[in-house]
Amino acid sequence: MDHRYWPMFDLHLATHDLVLRHLTEADLAPLAAILPDDAEQDPASTTYPGLDRGRNRGVVVHQDYWRARGSWRPESWALSFGVFRDGELVGYQGLEGDEFARLRTVDSSSFLTGAARGQGLGKQMRAAVLALAFGPLGARFAITSAWTDNHASLAVSRALGYVDNGVTAHRRGESAGEMAHLRLTREQWMTSGWSDRVVVAGVDECLAFFGLD
Repeated sequence: MDHRYWPMFDLHLATHDLVLRHLTEADLAPLAAILPDDAEQDPASTTYPGLDRGRNRGVVVHQDYWRARGSWRPESWALSFGVFRDGELVGYQGLEGDEFARLRTVDSSSFLTGAARGQGLGKQMRAAVLALAFGPLGARFAITSAWTDNHASLAVSRALGYVDNGVTAHRRGESAGEMAHLRLTREQWMTSGWSDRVVVAGVDECLAFFGLD
């Protein structure tokens, strides 16, 4: 298929166990079907009274995807990857940049199905997008955030070299919680050893969409 108008569909990231590729519309229903209950979505997302919670969350998966594609600009973009193991969709990995050409900073988000957790895949999928960010996209920093009781997410970040970058209070449902922020520099990434464990393919045709030559 000719992807000249949206070459991100040809972008593939590979680790020892995983292949990450940019989501297509055909992936959205399967992704919604595996969305775990603890995967957080934007609380400001539209919900529809006539739909149950599962369908509403699936609608958000679709609308978030369409919104990100339709609002893409070199200055502000969000990539969504399906995470595949042996051809099976097991999770989602996002990478986004705001004012990227100026700030050279990326953020990330992700989830794995329950059956795929606890096997080191979280580190691999995050490392995959970091290899893209710190490699051909030329990022200087990566940031991430998680609730202070989300020990699995924080452990993945710290295992990849992120360091603590403060804690802030946020509304969490009807109460309040604390969000831990972490930061990874290009230098820390390059000394982590992960950059040599990821294969990035199909990125050259995408660079103009990131405002890069």
